[in-house]
Amino acid sequence: MAGRIPQTFIDELLTRTDIVDIIETRVPLKKAGREYKACCPFHNEKTPSFTVSQVKQFYHCFGCGEHGTAISFLMNYEHMEFVEAVEELAHRAGLEVPHEEGNVRSGPSTQPHYALLEKISSWYQEQLRSHPQAGNAVEYLKQRGLTGEIAARFGIGFAPPGWENLSAAVGNDATTRKLLLELGLTVQREGKEGAYDRFRDRIMFPIRDRRGRTIGFGGRVLDDSTPKYMNSPESPVFHKGQELYGLFEARKAVRQLDRILVVEGYMDVVALAQFGVGYAVATLGTATTREHLERLYRTVPEVVFCFDGDRAGRDAAWRALENALPVLRDGREARFLFLPDGEDPDTQIRKIGREAFEQHISSATHLSDFFFDRMSGQLDIDSIDGRARLVNEAKPLLAKLPDSMFRQLMVERLAELAHTRADSLSGHLEQSPPPETAPSRPAQRPATSGGKSVVRKAIELLLYQPDLALAVGDTTFLQQCDLPGVTLLTELLSLLHENPGLNTAALLEHWRDREEGRFLHRLAAWSPDVETPELLPDLQGYLNEIQRQFIDIRINYLSSEEKQRRLSEPERREYGELLVKSHTFRQG
Repeated sequence: MAGRIPQTFIDELLTRTDIVDIIETRVPLKKAGREYKACCPFHNEKTPSFTVSQVKQFYHCFGCGEHGTAISFLMNYEHMEFVEAVEELAHRAGLEVPHEEGNVRSGPSTQPHYALLEKISSWYQEQLRSHPQAGNAVEYLKQRGLTGEIAARFGIGFAPPGWENLSAAVGNDATTRKLLLELGLTVQREGKEGAYDRFRDRIMFPIRDRRGRTIGFGGRVLDDSTPKYMNSPESPVFHKGQELYGLFEARKAVRQLDRILVVEGYMDVVALAQFGVGYAVATLGTATTREHLERLYRTVPEVVFCFDGDRAGRDAAWRALENALPVLRDGREARFLFLPDGEDPDTQIRKIGREAFEQHISSATHLSDFFFDRMSGQLDIDSIDGRARLVNEAKPLLAKLPDSMFRQLMVERLAELAHTRADSLSGHLEQSPPPETAPSRPAQRPATSGGKSVVRKAIELLLYQPDLALAVGDTTFLQQCDLPGVTLLTELLSLLHENPGLNTAALLEHWRDREEGRFLHRLAAWSPDVETPELLPDLQGYLNEIQRQFIDIRINYLSSEEKQRRLSEPERREYGELLVKSHTFRQG
């Protein structure tokens, strides 16, 4: 389960939600047999390949591979967080979202923090307009070419000089003083009572989360004092490794974002917006983290990193590349834009203009090119030794990539540079399998049937028609079976027995935060060829085939062992029972 919303509520919500209604208000759908079709909203196409199944409450695009439940659609299309999507569906269904631990969010409420931050943000903005000492701040913003409209869009304000302005402005009671300390907006005096303002005589930039709530501030000095830029510290509502400055404003300014430009500072974000590039964001004094990237790729398919072209900038770009590798599934793209020495996005766009700057963004270096240029540029790949080092150093990085076409193409490019075959490299990238929990069992081969494993076909049937789980015969034999995928199949059957009535969408949401979830989502795209198929005999047949194949494999193993050593009494008893079962299968 994701978040702190009970899974039972998610189950109920998805049984009361019609995914067709959710999608059709955003994407025009046409009935096509048992399903609905449309041109995919997640990639450009002329022939519809986006399908929505009312039976499964599931969507899938056969063009780009996007798929999921009504919750997933709101997250991907409306760029909502998980909890936001659940709340949206609950509102439509007339339900109130409960939370665990007595329907109350665990931990202290953060609502007072948000309320105080909004109050402080408004106060900072008012100081920029009216404080007697705001002249230098206003002049600085004018020199940077910012209009009042842009300043208002980003909520830019001014923290006046002085040590105790905040408490005087927003309240000096014990509760407010405590909240100010928790938010890091005031600092406890050492060895003395009282606290002083963290931000003084600085231009203030409110940092907003994806819902537009102020969660912290960044401040820039107006003279040569240090630090030049300063952010709020970590707090109950502000976590630097997860938040991106300007993402809320970018989503608000551009309805359908295609790419996001990641720059280094909030002044760059604001300056670019002033020149019409409204899709820039900045990290907050940290390197780009995996959490940042997951958030960005839920919003857009393409992320362009903008760095200085000097060595420090390229080193920072390489760190961003390493963090990007684990999240680069098919359909996601990363590029790198390197600016001339001494330039930042603000100065560069002033010098060359928006159109030329955006052309540079469009022609930014692909991650694959940056990766191999940097790797091979440090080695002599004309020599065998250099090519061997290239493979050795590239392998652990490429192993971070999810299994995808992009990974395959990266391996092929490495093989080309190393003058070897891609298939000779692919196997070396795979992680070693975990040790066998039962050494007496032989390595198992997947049971195949028509190109797919029988286990996979059984899972596909359960995902298409979950109530089949209640109609099949005895499946306790699966607990001893160790064919690939049987553990997941067993878990599916157990869940459906415990929760009869789950539809496909609710079933998939049980695996949202697990690796197997991606596998199940792919299998959920399957549908039978005929209009009204009778699927129970097929499922029972697949389960029987799984049992038969496991019995045969186990018999062959024990037979081989008997030639090498004397079987133990339990093994001999098992061998006899398996032979009887095998004979029964052949007779049946």
